[in-house]
Amino acid sequence: MGETNVPWSATGLDPLAGRVLEHLVSVRSADRDEVASAAGVSPSEAERALGHLAESALASRIGGTGPRWAAAPPRSSLGALLARRRAELARVEDLVERLSEAHEAVSGPRATDMVEVLKSEDQVPARYRQLLMGSSVEVLHLAKPPYVTGAAASAEAVEVMPGVRMRSVYETDGFSDATSLVTALHGTGRGGKLRLTSQIPVKLVIFDRAAAMLPVWLDRPSSGSLVVHSPALVMALVALFESVWQRAEPVSLARRSELPASGRELRTREILRMMAVGMKDETIARILDVSRRTVQQHISDAGALLGARTRFQMAVLAAKRGWLSDQDDSVEQPEPLPSR
Repeated sequence: MGETNVPWSATGLDPLAGRVLEHLVSVRSADRDEVASAAGVSPSEAERALGHLAESALASRIGGTGPRWAAAPPRSSLGALLARRRAELARVEDLVERLSEAHEAVSGPRATDMVEVLKSEDQVPARYRQLLMGSSVEVLHLAKPPYVTGAAASAEAVEVMPGVRMRSVYETDGFSDATSLVTALHGTGRGGKLRLTSQIPVKLVIFDRAAAMLPVWLDRPSSGSLVVHSPALVMALVALFESVWQRAEPVSLARRSELPASGRELRTREILRMMAVGMKDETIARILDVSRRTVQQHISDAGALLGARTRFQMAVLAAKRGWLSDQDDSVEQPEPLPSR
């Protein structure tokens, strides 16, 4: 009988006793010498293994001219043995919890339990994927350049569980970057909300308000990240996100093909909102999948209707008329743009 890969130690049996049991269940009965030959051990070793099986109620000695051994029904006998082992493990787990509570009572939680330090290039995207895929309620995201490319960027396309709310704020100056645009389109296409602002203090992702990931160095995101688990620190970072979110401007990334036939007014509003937060014409055109000339024509038409001489005046007047408001988040409907 050859060696098997069965982890018999999990049942409390040593490998030899496990091999002997495997032989016994394949025959009606066997004597000590037959067992020794099948297991490739001495008769005395076979005797000890058979005794171990008998003590565990996995085999029994049957009468006759010479002592023979037979296996007990495996499902019931091994099932009872495993039940006893589970009960023992449960008691050990309770002991671990009591010891941990006693240890923390005198030393407090260790820093390593509150913050993970990810240093290698592979650790950061792998841990990001784990946290993102494990989120079940909400993901909050502050994004700013420089963006990590390659393996880390591919993590941005990881699917989240259905029903997870996603809110992202991107820094305006870096939003023309291809990585940020693809990521934003991916998120908003699944019901996520997007806003833009001129300045973000730190790159940050918060998962279910239970863990947060941020770079160790502000200007070198590829040099490592921290994963924070401390409830107090995570809630402070949530407050930071909400503060940035409130100041940021809502943006919709609906493509031109998704607009209704009468969508010119909606498009103009979108262009004015993006212009108001400082986005360049080229960036707006790329996001909305239109030409730069089309963007400039919308802005020119809106400026003429508002009587504005500069883009700053246009943003101020458009805001007063409610043209820059996000209709999804406001109760009152903005004043309609006058027809040309």
